[in-house]
Amino acid sequence: MAWLNFLSLIPATTVTLLLISIAFLRFYNEQDFTFLGLIANPRIWSNRLTVAALLAAVINFCIEWDGRNREADRLAEEAQRRLEEEQRRLEEEQRRLEEEQRRAEEKEQASRRAAIEIERDLALLSYLADSSAENQRKLTQVLALLNDYRDSLG
Repeated sequence: MAWLNFLSLIPATTVTLLLISIAFLRFYNEQDFTFLGLIANPRIWSNRLTVAALLAAVINFCIEWDGRNREADRLAEEAQRRLEEEQRRLEEEQRRLEEEQRRAEEKEQASRRAAIEIERDLALLSYLADSSAENQRKLTQVLALLNDYRDSLG
């Protein structure tokens, strides 16, 4: 990966070096630097280096564009992953809440059932202890309530 990072610097560095060389060949001559006498046609070499600089600039542009596209894709994938994770967390929370609600309803139903059973037992014991009309009416009401409760379950 380190080599890839190093290699990605080559086009931009090449453009810079070529531009310096072009400027050197255009603006200086043999009188300024004697080794420029070794170059037969500095103007032609300057033109060739200009073409090379343009080519290196296009390559550098393509590399930068590709890098930005990859980064944008990586960020989009990361955002999608976070969104999916958040959705999964919300679904788990919804399931947990539904489970809690189901348990609460079961608990409430068991509590109502126990209260009705207690009321039934009290009404029956009251009637067995004293078979008065009042206790018989209470027992009849409790039996009607049990009948309604049984019908609501079915």
